[in-house]
Amino acid sequence: MMMTPGVRKFGLTVHVSSSVGWFGSVGAFLALAISGLTSQDTQVVKAVYLAMNLIGWSVIVPLSLAALLTGVVQSLGTPWGLFRHYWVVIKLLISVFATILLLFHMQPVGHLARVVAATTLASGELAGLRIQLVADAGAALVALLVAATLSVYKPRGLTKYGHRRQRAESTARRP
Repeated sequence: MMMTPGVRKFGLTVHVSSSVGWFGSVGAFLALAISGLTSQDTQVVKAVYLAMNLIGWSVIVPLSLAALLTGVVQSLGTPWGLFRHYWVVIKLLISVFATILLLFHMQPVGHLARVVAATTLASGELAGLRIQLVADAGAALVALLVAATLSVYKPRGLTKYGHRRQRAESTARRP
């Protein structure tokens, strides 16, 4: 079922806004993770990990789910389709994979937030976990940048399903 132009534009606006918000909030998360890793001030470290937990659950997770959901709705309601073009399938896989990893990633963030809420975190304490947060946020930014690039450039290439649909549609149009 195709969307009307007004509904399509509204859906696209919501999708782009949630995707850009997801990207920006992950950038802020990365900045906080770097600050938490490098700061010597225990109050800054405490505030950083508490803020990361809050931003993660209150901003990043909802925006990732919104971007994923609105992307699926957009693909189903437009001629692009969900499985017709490789770039759409790749974007879908990136979004699903990134959202699942994000949900798993929030567990160590919550652990760090609980630790700093209960005690003071020394500069070398939980260093591996703190480095992991920086690396994961950096990787997430790269994945989201790839998805955004695919949205802009829309590389050619129909999937096998897309080729079958295209043949079926052209056959149905013939008199």
